[in-house]
Amino acid sequence: MRRVVITGMGVISPVGSDLETLWSNIKAGRHGIAPIENLDMTGQKASLAAQVRDFNPDDYIDKKESRRMDPCTRFAVAAAKLAMEDCGTDFSDIDPYRAGVIIGSGIGGLQTEEENHTKFVTKGPNRVSPLMIPLMISNIAGGYVAMAHGFKGVNYCTVSACSSSGHALGEAMHSIRDGYSDVIIAGGAEATITPFAIAAFANMMALCTATDPDRASIPFDKERSGFIMGEGAGVLVLEEYEHAKARGAKIYAELAGYGATGDAYHITSPDPSGMGAQKSMEFAIKDAGLTTADIGYINAHGTSTPPNDKCETLAIKSLFGERAYSIPVSSTKSMTGHLLGAAGAVEAIICSLALRDGIIPPTANYKVPDPVCDLDYVTQGARKADIKAAISNVLGFGGHNATLCIKKV
Repeated sequence: MRRVVITGMGVISPVGSDLETLWSNIKAGRHGIAPIENLDMTGQKASLAAQVRDFNPDDYIDKKESRRMDPCTRFAVAAAKLAMEDCGTDFSDIDPYRAGVIIGSGIGGLQTEEENHTKFVTKGPNRVSPLMIPLMISNIAGGYVAMAHGFKGVNYCTVSACSSSGHALGEAMHSIRDGYSDVIIAGGAEATITPFAIAAFANMMALCTATDPDRASIPFDKERSGFIMGEGAGVLVLEEYEHAKARGAKIYAELAGYGATGDAYHITSPDPSGMGAQKSMEFAIKDAGLTTADIGYINAHGTSTPPNDKCETLAIKSLFGERAYSIPVSSTKSMTGHLLGAAGAVEAIICSLALRDGIIPPTANYKVPDPVCDLDYVTQGARKADIKAAISNVLGFGGHNATLCIKKV
């Protein structure tokens, strides 16, 4: 069986738009949550978000080209550029039809859609941009990334809500492992901090409406009340191991396993039994050729919503039994907020750095224990540990579950 390794990573996030800044903030438990800036929030129930604040698209993208991109696409193209620079090659030695791109997004170019709908209603159909469709469709990020790097192989967009980039990475890993591709740029992007989206998520009671940034995204805490919207992108270069080794590549970790299931239960709420998430984890570990005894860290989906954190905790306990209480579990959404379709990729990057450095990231701002969430959530700061393998969960609206198993090389 061909092995798949991570040789490049790029990130645009609320806690840093380079790997060093991201990892420094995550290890320190520093979050990127603050009152929403640059938007009219009149009448909104939610006022906090985790916005990207240190991003200048001109640093990554030609100005003319950038004007033809939604912010979601700009995030993806920038993160892919960083990941390719990080991996140290342009893969010109590989058949371009064996080099692919899979970039997921839960919603895609929502800002473009929102702005053009407003123009349509207030100024008429002739004011709708002729570029609106290519600006807003979720798959366009992958198209731009492929054009930028000359990758002509498999290219599509996974759209499965919060699981989108988890599925993107898993499907990319299988494509390489099964011999269809040699390298794939994979990940996810999201840019949904808009008045329309904030109103919609708040009205469905999914968002936290607290005003204290330090007590907003608080996964597994008894006082949790909803998630904090985040934005950004995470992109990883996945490469066949022998090719990476032959060129002397820097290898962060091995993407070794992938599990995917569906709850078939409800459009927004997880199955209260936790069985879908349990099976997703079980399948990912088995796919990696490991057992539950090999897992030393779980990066939880941990959204800070009452149902998710309870059900995910139950799923972990159901799969790992008594050992669940001795496995460190943390939710880095306590710092990044919830990046929706980009969450899985950004959290895979965090897991890879955790394995590389032997440091388990914390769950920040946790204060009040919840009897139904009674695992070790790493609430007292980052922790040193020699981790051999970790799993990362992403669980999306519609009952879409994905788990990635990442191993130290």
